[in-house]
Amino acid sequence: MANIEIDKDSGFCFGVVTAIKKAEEELDRTGSLYCLGDIVHNSDEVERLCSRGLTTITHSDLESLEGVSVLLRAHGEPPSTYEMANSRGIRIIDATCPVVLQLQRRIKQAYQSSVESENPPLILIYGKTGHAEVNGLVGQTDGTAVVIQSEEDLESLDLDRDVLLYSQTTKSLEGFQHIVSAIRSRKKRGTFQYFDTICRQVANRIPNIRAFAATHEVVLFVSGKKSSNGKVLFEECKSVNPRTYLISNTKEIDVGWFEGASEIGICGATSTPSWLMKDVKGYLQTVLPNS
Repeated sequence: MANIEIDKDSGFCFGVVTAIKKAEEELDRTGSLYCLGDIVHNSDEVERLCSRGLTTITHSDLESLEGVSVLLRAHGEPPSTYEMANSRGIRIIDATCPVVLQLQRRIKQAYQSSVESENPPLILIYGKTGHAEVNGLVGQTDGTAVVIQSEEDLESLDLDRDVLLYSQTTKSLEGFQHIVSAIRSRKKRGTFQYFDTICRQVANRIPNIRAFAATHEVVLFVSGKKSSNGKVLFEECKSVNPRTYLISNTKEIDVGWFEGASEIGICGATSTPSWLMKDVKGYLQTVLPNS
């Protein structure tokens, strides 16, 4: 008989939980709400909320709206978004994650303190270029911060000046530490300050999910295709357990994956709703014999 277990540590982080809650409260009250970008990088959850009245919009859409309510998701937004909303009489429902909001404030304060300096520091952000959170962080510096995704990005920079390094909250600790070492080895002059601004709730998922994957014969990793966090965690699972499969929902399951397996694990990203993982478990119980 196959034992099917859902990882208790998988699922929404508290920032996403808050964003979903705020959206549902507004939809319960008015039946209609706009969201700037996908509220979470999971198409099944987005579709669930859209069926309740949530409409996903882009930044260009925002420029044509007036007098409506718009939710800002957990990733956060640059100051220009708030300015645009204010000029259009748009009511903002701010669901920016507290960890991201604190980081935005730190970067903005550092930038403002350096504006009048004769030798302003180079502000670096370790993160994914174009990611919503990173766009919001760069916006705190009037677009002057430089985003670095890998050590190679350092080659074109003048590091012999004062440098401040921050990190996107969902990056890996290992990757951040590698960038710190790479900058140190290149610097000959100037100061170097780095700030570990990685969310521990997200960072701790890696050792936890590796341990979970190692204790099961087959693992289903449930995640939306757009989730950066999902890609990272899936690869961590796969490195521990080669019989790990990435799926968005039950439609992508191949029952042949489970041949001979008695211990099956289901886990997911910080953007994976618990109801979706439960759906996967329920489906397996119907299609696998003696489960």
